[in-house]
Amino acid sequence: MNRRKSLIVALLCVANGVMAQSVEDGLKDLYYGKYQSAKQNLEKVIAAKPTDDKAYYYLGIAQLGLEDQAGAEATFQKGLQAVPASALLQAGMGRIDLLKGNAAAAKQKFEAASTATEGRDGDVARAIADANTEVPKVGDRGYALTIMEKLLNNEGRKKKQQYTPIAADYIELGDAYRMLGGENGGKAITTYEKALEVDPNNAEAVTKQGMVNYNAKLKQQAVADWSKATNMDSKYGPAYFQLFEFYITPIKDQLSWDRAADYLQKYIDAADPADKQKTDYYLAAISFYKKDYDAAINKAKSVIPQAGEAYKGKFTRLLGDAHLQKGDSLTAKQVMDEYVQAVGEGKLVADDYKLLSAIYGKVKEQDSAKAVVIDSLASLYLEKYALADTAKDAERYRNVAESFKNLRDYKRAAEWYGKLVNDFTDEQNTGKIQDYFFKGTWELYDRQYDNADATFAKFIEKYPAQEILGNYWRGRAQMGKDTEAKEGLAIPYFQKFFDLGGEAKTKPRDLMFAYQYMMIYYYNKEDKDNLKIWEDKVLSIDPNNATVKAIQENMASREKAAARPASGNGKQGQNKK
Repeated sequence: MNRRKSLIVALLCVANGVMAQSVEDGLKDLYYGKYQSAKQNLEKVIAAKPTDDKAYYYLGIAQLGLEDQAGAEATFQKGLQAVPASALLQAGMGRIDLLKGNAAAAKQKFEAASTATEGRDGDVARAIADANTEVPKVGDRGYALTIMEKLLNNEGRKKKQQYTPIAADYIELGDAYRMLGGENGGKAITTYEKALEVDPNNAEAVTKQGMVNYNAKLKQQAVADWSKATNMDSKYGPAYFQLFEFYITPIKDQLSWDRAADYLQKYIDAADPADKQKTDYYLAAISFYKKDYDAAINKAKSVIPQAGEAYKGKFTRLLGDAHLQKGDSLTAKQVMDEYVQAVGEGKLVADDYKLLSAIYGKVKEQDSAKAVVIDSLASLYLEKYALADTAKDAERYRNVAESFKNLRDYKRAAEWYGKLVNDFTDEQNTGKIQDYFFKGTWELYDRQYDNADATFAKFIEKYPAQEILGNYWRGRAQMGKDTEAKEGLAIPYFQKFFDLGGEAKTKPRDLMFAYQYMMIYYYNKEDKDNLKIWEDKVLSIDPNNATVKAIQENMASREKAAARPASGNGKQGQNKK
């Protein structure tokens, strides 16, 4: 081979090496969540080699990470034009079908891709499994598990035919177990451990172990896992982001704005320098979480005019929420109303509805007719938020129920506490005991007395140790049906409550309801002995009780009226004599 030919071969080898490295660079960026950099790297690969189907596929994944679904679809289609037989790009188009809600079309494409590769191509199998684990609502987690198990099953295969797993394979298999939930959580942890055996420094595997532990309510272990991941690889932004999301979750033992801001700053430090919009957004968010609302407002205002479609919504929500947190609900309402008008309701996302509900719930309107409209819109937006995000998460359901309670929409509050009771197993919802209680309470507030009574009957049946509390509230429900205490509907339940020792375990303000009902009932029955017992109990709580005073005055008048005719008849009889 002459020198010139040798040089050409050498240059081709270098070029091919750069090409492979560029695809690997893109994959590395995807691992770190640097979607903009991945996009730029993979676009260069395609420009140099237009028939590289992996470059097209992972470019599409980067675009999805940038919330550009239309761009990802166009990339997959362009790739299929260049490489029509690509099973990987066929799987990519299946993912787009899933995102559009067409599970049947997606399954057809996935099956074709799997058949074409005999289920033994790692990139294709992971593409199919990842789509089915990551796309909510329509993704088939069981199918994802089957695809990965088929890839990794070497039973009966000759050594040359055996597949050698990489860490990403075990992570994908672990994701399938994790998303299946329940008893599969332990299998997910074990599978992520296998990924770490292949790649001991894989921060993604440890981060996802934290997700499993969080789902299992092992919060301290989850935080420890995410912290461990950041220590393993200080550049791994997704672990910082998990910690940030943990501390902004409005749950008593999680919420910490200061810690959230700290981890968000660490996430920004590790984030993609090429993605300026994301950095700007999170910088504004840090100001928000530190309660520097003016700085957040100013940052959002300066960026919104240049923001792309995905970030325009994010910045607008941040702007509206910052005004709301400052106590300026009218400006917040104006910001969000203008946004809704500009983009159309069809493009609103769950978080838009959530913020709109919070804003309308704070707006104070003096005109009674307008106030009714404002309140109804607050409930309407909250309902849309609840229905827009159907992921079955007990804490999310509980937040919705609590929000309806704060809006004094007791009917919907009761409905959503009912969902917490009925739509989750006891393992999925470990706080079900309080949800039963609140379901019955808000049914009572909404004057659904029969429903409230039925709820507290089930409450007693399911939680026998709560018999005292349950009988008290069954009494309260029957009180609602017998407001004048003439029928005595609440008597059996209040009496059971007292017999079980409820007085010693109940606050005076709650005892007063039962005491006064019993007192009025015996007053209506003209049972002086029992009336005196319950009058004394009422007076022990409220010595100047107006109801007792009224009853005593009425009783005195009755006795006086009853005595007067008898006295008169006696005198008349004597005169006749």
